[in-house]
Amino acid sequence: MALPRVVAVTPGSPADRAGVLPGDEIVALDGRLPRDIIEYQLLADQESFSVEVNRAGLELALQLSRSGGEGLGMEVDAALFDRVRTCDNHCEFCFIHQLPKGLRKSLYVRDDDYRLSFLYGNFTTLTRFTEADLERVVSEGLSPLFVSVHATDPEVRARMLRNPRGATSLRWLRALLDAGVEVHGQVVVCPGVNDGEVLESTLAGVLDEYPELASLACVPLGVSRFNREAAMRPHTPGEAGAVVELVEEWQQIYLSCLGRRLAYASDEYYLLAGRPFPPLSSYGAIAQHDNGVGMARMFEAAFLGRGLPEGAEGPSGFFRSVDGAPAAGYRAPRAPGLVSLRLRPGAPVTVLTGEYGAGVLRPLVFPLGGEVVAVRNEFFGGNIAVAGLLTGGDLAAALVRLPAGRRYLVPDSCLSGGRFLDGTRPEELPRPVEVVPADGASLRRALTGADQGRRFGGGGAGEAAEVGRGLAGTGGGVGAGGSLRPAGCGAP
Repeated sequence: MALPRVVAVTPGSPADRAGVLPGDEIVALDGRLPRDIIEYQLLADQESFSVEVNRAGLELALQLSRSGGEGLGMEVDAALFDRVRTCDNHCEFCFIHQLPKGLRKSLYVRDDDYRLSFLYGNFTTLTRFTEADLERVVSEGLSPLFVSVHATDPEVRARMLRNPRGATSLRWLRALLDAGVEVHGQVVVCPGVNDGEVLESTLAGVLDEYPELASLACVPLGVSRFNREAAMRPHTPGEAGAVVELVEEWQQIYLSCLGRRLAYASDEYYLLAGRPFPPLSSYGAIAQHDNGVGMARMFEAAFLGRGLPEGAEGPSGFFRSVDGAPAAGYRAPRAPGLVSLRLRPGAPVTVLTGEYGAGVLRPLVFPLGGEVVAVRNEFFGGNIAVAGLLTGGDLAAALVRLPAGRRYLVPDSCLSGGRFLDGTRPEELPRPVEVVPADGASLRRALTGADQGRRFGGGGAGEAAEVGRGLAGTGGGVGAGGSLRPAGCGAP
């Protein structure tokens, strides 16, 4: 088990007063080495406790004291200090199996860890869940959790996961619900596998066996050009429309039986089928926003300055329950360290986003005088069309065909730690670009010049190398609708 390493200490905080320094390795809190950030916070949830640290080979005992609800004031380098519980399924629809070689190592980790489900909203299949895990979830109140259902038919689920435990592991879902744990489910719908009658059986099975589920998202699988599973293919528009119709039919059944809609089709299905999105009020708490459910309507509401409907909470699973859980994977800082500057006023604006996001943004951007360019994802190919999976190479190919002298906005959702998936940086693009946060209000401010930052300088002759924060494109499915989360279970 690795020792958690302190990466930052807030000046004047309890950790700073105790003498904790960045680089210290935490050996124990009150004599115990925590397994993860969750246990770490529980051990530290007291007014005074001892902290044993290893500082360059020297072991020190420090006493940390706090009062009045002060935070610890120190950040560690990982959420899990023991080994990540990796996935032992072999799902043919898994997007991680469809990644090319050469990307950052974290993208290839297939986790099936309930702790990451609690901390970050990753989906777990529960095939590696145990009685000890259940006891910990219940005793420590680790809620909400996110579970991949895929099918309630045991044989279909085992076949989809390519794991015999897939046939029985939903017993843990029943146990979690019996214990009062809030659980959100998902079904990655694969054409010819678990759509049609199988999907209807799953929706019926949820009502019969798991009616306490907080929500159930139906999302389409992503198929990249690196896919090697012959049976996996994208939905046709007609198939997408059939999923929408079936889900909306069952929403009425759930409303009649449970008083709530429970199941939702992701935004991507509406885009694929060419159908209007439901009103924002029909999405309930919008708890699966990060899974592409209600994201477009929520983006629109923020862009137009409208509030959320009564009872709506918005994005969840964002380590909201544990302070200090490090940002990681698709939760990592997008483009850190940006400095605000005033941009040249009056320049025409072009928003570059994924093909799905373009359909959402055009009716919002055009009335303000901007234009939207849909960037084809050649890097992944297939049906990958969300903004969060755009690469620097594809953005560069689009930018060289566009004129100089414009303001170009790109989504921060396609960056992690200042880099695109292909390893390039915004400043390497052939035109200066602004990177805007992933919400409608930020895009509107960027379009109107009310929220401006430095631009990332590109190779355009005579153009200033300025840097900014900018926009996130929208679009559901292929995981977190615009975020870096492929449809599936865990998240890189």
